Amino acid sequence: MATIGFIGLGNMGGPMAGNLVKAGHKVKGFDLVPASVKAAEKAGVAAVPGIAEAARDVDVVITMLPAGEHVRQVYMGEGGVFSAAGKGTLAIDSSTIDVGSARAVHAAAAAAGIDMLDAPVSGGVAGAAAGTLTFMVGGADAAFARGKPIFEAMGRAIVHAGGPGNGQVAKVCNNMILGITMIGISEAFTLGEKLGLDPKKLFDISSKASGSCWAMLNHLPVPGIVESSAANRDYKPGFAAAMMHKDLKLSQEAAAQAGAATPLGAQAAALYTLFVNAGHGGQDYSAIIKLLQGR
Repeated sequence: MATIGFIGLGNMGGPMAGNLVKAGHKVKGFDLVPASVKAAEKAGVAAVPGIAEAARDVDVVITMLPAGEHVRQVYMGEGGVFSAAGKGTLAIDSSTIDVGSARAVHAAAAAAGIDMLDAPVSGGVAGAAAGTLTFMVGGADAAFARGKPIFEAMGRAIVHAGGPGNGQVAKVCNNMILGITMIGISEAFTLGEKLGLDPKKLFDISSKASGSCWAMLNHLPVPGIVESSAANRDYKPGFAAAMMHKDLKLSQEAAAQAGAATPLGAQAAALYTLFVNAGHGGQDYSAIIKLLQGR
């Protein structure tokens, strides 16, 4: 079993750290929010007062942070992970951030003699709590082999996406697909209803025909049809619209840097910007149907 420092014990990081404890690892954690630290302590995480304390004398450091600027600061800043962790430590960043920041941190890790993996996740808060996350991992083969047993304590699917930063590439591409798809589903069910078609009938047909997709089968934005849908709970988020908005913006930043044409991704980002700016960022991403319905 490993000694692990975990930095970022919020809605995702807290349950992930708790699952590491359940698997038998020794986990010490840090977060700026006292309530998050207290919740993690109840799950068996030992609280420490800062980043350096979390990174010192551990086998693995894991971070779950809001954005690229935070990841850069936590790893590369004064008193950060790279100044406190010993050579040979494995660092895993499970934040969803821009590809450029991920690759910059990889380069700094190599200079510090630390193995690095970027490993964003899919599965939301429910997946973090249940230990069923999907990890999309970028980094060297040897580092991935070291990290795999750690990931297995927190997730169900662990995929090595390739070299440094490729975990973030996979994440933004995957969520761009999801955002575009949810808008398409919302448009189709809104159109069907306006034309007099019962949404349940449309689901029964499309879920078994060429329109079927994962988002429809699991996150249908119409209530009363799919048990796991947030629409049944007044769109209480499993994956918040604000997080989808963030990921779509990241996809468009990456597309601009790569010179890739993503017109549907750009339109999806614009629609989620409208939705979030209207005050709906705290609702599930499937609530975008409200925007299309004029609600």
